[in-house]
Amino acid sequence: MKALVTGGGGFLGSAIVKALLARDDFVKAIQRGDYPFLKEWGVETIKGDLSVAEDINNAVKECDIVFHVAAKAGVWGDYKDYYQSNVIATKNVIDACKKNNVSYLVYTSTPSVIFDGTDEEGINESVPYTKNCFNHYQKTKLEAEQLVLNANSDELKTVALRPHLIWGPGDPHLIPRVINRAKAGRLKLVGTKDNKVDSCYIDNAAHAHVLAADCLKSDARCAGKVYFVSNDEPLTMSDLINKILAAARLPPVDKTVPENLAYTVGFILEKLYTLFNIKTEPIMTRFVARQLSTSHWFDLSAAKQDLDYQPLVSIEEGMQRLQKSLSSDP
Repeated sequence: MKALVTGGGGFLGSAIVKALLARDDFVKAIQRGDYPFLKEWGVETIKGDLSVAEDINNAVKECDIVFHVAAKAGVWGDYKDYYQSNVIATKNVIDACKKNNVSYLVYTSTPSVIFDGTDEEGINESVPYTKNCFNHYQKTKLEAEQLVLNANSDELKTVALRPHLIWGPGDPHLIPRVINRAKAGRLKLVGTKDNKVDSCYIDNAAHAHVLAADCLKSDARCAGKVYFVSNDEPLTMSDLINKILAAARLPPVDKTVPENLAYTVGFILEKLYTLFNIKTEPIMTRFVARQLSTSHWFDLSAAKQDLDYQPLVSIEEGMQRLQKSLSSDP
């Protein structure tokens, strides 16, 4: 394949780039920053802004597939920034694909587009979009996923993936957040129930994207559809967090905060941060409180059937790799 990966220097983007290179595919990557390691890998790198139509239009030339991975993540920030990075950028990617006769588009979405604050236990892709978005990330990713699925046609075949809680060596989000809060003595479990959650080791998330691309190019049975992706090994939230702490050689967390208290604190902090225009992320938000205190595990039957998806790396093996990487960090 001749592939373009948006956000190719990021955590998931670089893993997809590596997976494609291992198959001897030709890979280009576009991102805002400089990532010298991509050039060392032999990737054609392009510095650009996806919210600028000309930048992405030039990047997709001579490609037959685009992996649209780049996005603004997080739970706090200005709506304009999220809209530009997640909605306008996705519109520009779709338009550039159509203009340059790109045949396939694989989009990285999120299970957050259906999350309404309640338990998600063994659910599949038939669950409708949430009507109760807690933050700008949810709202804009939901809109972007709809754009991608609605763009599916005979000329441009599209598919969306919803990996949940991606982690592994080099993770800039979940792993350092858990470790740093634990070291600062501020890590607590929310609620007391044994809510189970799915997670996804980084290599498995990248593998699913490559499988989706192959599916689009073969019989396209996945075209116009969306798929949950995970390790298919749901753990209780406390087990997952404590496995991460064990990999970092830190003691387990046993302190808890009541679910309703966490939600109330998140509500108050959101109001205060908005009132005083504070840009940094609050230590708690309503979304985070609900995410930490509810179940999130998914039925992967569709991904297994249509994409032939099976996790390559188990949670146990992934944690061993994480421990090794953390031990070697300076």
